[in-house]
Amino acid sequence: MTHYYDRTNLQRIPDLMKLAPQAANSFLAFEQDVFHASDIIAAKEKELIAVAVAHVTGCPYCIDVHVKKCKALGGTQEEIFQAVLIATSTQAGALLSHATHALIAFEENADNPTPKIPPDSTPDCFC
Repeated sequence: MTHYYDRTNLQRIPDLMKLAPQAANSFLAFEQDVFHASDIIAAKEKELIAVAVAHVTGCPYCIDVHVKKCKALGGTQEEIFQAVLIATSTQAGALLSHATHALIAFEENADNPTPKIPPDSTPDCFC
């Protein structure tokens, strides 16, 4: 492998689909429905949403594909960057909001320090 994210890797998707054809076809039908079965949200806006989500998930393939589709639908660099900034702000806000869990967890155990955990025990969290 010469380059970790190489656009030509996408040419291998049919190979993946052969490994689980029913699931792959279900996914493709779902994607088709989401992007094409309804015009409640215009196609360009759907692509702007996809660009924003692609940045949150960190998928360079999706960024590339959805930016190009958005541009083909008349999307501008300014619109694309605004969508990315909205995703950035939303992600940061979610992280900040989740920090309340850290405060609560800390306060709940204020009087009881965490006991020493034996090295061979199962972890409470797998992240």
